[in-house]
Amino acid sequence: MADKKTVDTVEKILEESKKLNRKFKQNIDLVINIKDFDPNNPKTRIDEEIILPHGKGKESKIALFASGELAGKSKSHVDLLIKPDEIEDLSKDKKKLKKIADEHDFFIAEAPLMPTIGKTLGTVLGPRGKMPKPVQPNADISSMAKNLRNTIKLRSKTKTFHTVVGNEQMSKENIVDNIEAIIKRLENKLEKSRIDLGSIYVKTTMGPPGRIV
Repeated sequence: MADKKTVDTVEKILEESKKLNRKFKQNIDLVINIKDFDPNNPKTRIDEEIILPHGKGKESKIALFASGELAGKSKSHVDLLIKPDEIEDLSKDKKKLKKIADEHDFFIAEAPLMPTIGKTLGTVLGPRGKMPKPVQPNADISSMAKNLRNTIKLRSKTKTFHTVVGNEQMSKENIVDNIEAIIKRLENKLEKSRIDLGSIYVKTTMGPPGRIV
């Protein structure tokens, strides 16, 4: 059963968003604070990927490094296909590479290309948490892409970080389900479970936050 405080808080921010009558569709964000955060301690760092039960209201964008048969059969399942002969060009055009990195949420790469990608593009993709997921040349990219479309990345560089859990046009129930999936994963990840969660707030893009933890 859904936590009543989470349900009530989500309901309140959705009602407030209707009153604001914004001319754009607002995201619903979680703002997460971790107690005793130490960037050098892996037990307090968060670097997780979570498939949201109801998606985040906007599909994640995916880029694929591939050649040959994998490139051909996977092109329709991703937003950008990068072939091996384009990798060197990207390494020389950091501005273009940074734009691609910022515009795409997840990267996938044919496993044999990973050493080259790491050597030539890693300085841009690595710090952004965008290093590709390696796959074999016979991989089923369609099912992987389908999951990634509804996946969020939780990555803490400081004690306070945030993630999208939906948008204001989604139902209260679906937003709550997404939030609870994230909280459950955080509790499993952190050494002292919920005790290590300093606080969690939910808010619309432009609206005030409401505390749920």
